[in-house]
Amino acid sequence: MNNLLLSFRWKLVGILLAIIGIVLSIAYFWFDFRFKIPVFAVYSAFLETKMLVVFRTNFADELIMLLLISGPGLIIFSKEKNEAEGLDQFRLIAFAKALIANIVLLLFSVLFIYGSGFMAILVINILSFFVFYLIFFYAKILTGRRNRSHIDIPGGNTQP
Repeated sequence: MNNLLLSFRWKLVGILLAIIGIVLSIAYFWFDFRFKIPVFAVYSAFLETKMLVVFRTNFADELIMLLLISGPGLIIFSKEKNEAEGLDQFRLIAFAKALIANIVLLLFSVLFIYGSGFMAILVINILSFFVFYLIFFYAKILTGRRNRSHIDIPGGNTQP
């Protein structure tokens, strides 16, 4: 799995992108942050359906989503500063738990949330997997450190 991971430096870039995305989303919702630029759309359906066109639109929400997807993505796919063998197992466990939590969130939403609230949940669902994964992964690292488990983790002892 280590061959698929980026260097630790990319984690710092991911953290920066995520922070910028959070700040811009606060500005977007609280202060009505908007900016229009020309964009190329493969498909667009607002007042009329357009295909393969260039038009001016508010790009703030797309920029925010790009930052909030790429930032956590870089965090997840970057090595830890002190990468150890046991972290591959932690990553696998965190992935499985995040997938299950995301499925439970979606099932709950399908059953109990309707209308525009459900559309908001679908947007949240784009990011929720990343959040669940990071919570489960770092919680496992912290509990592993605290328990000084038999898996070699950063800051822990290697014990049989």
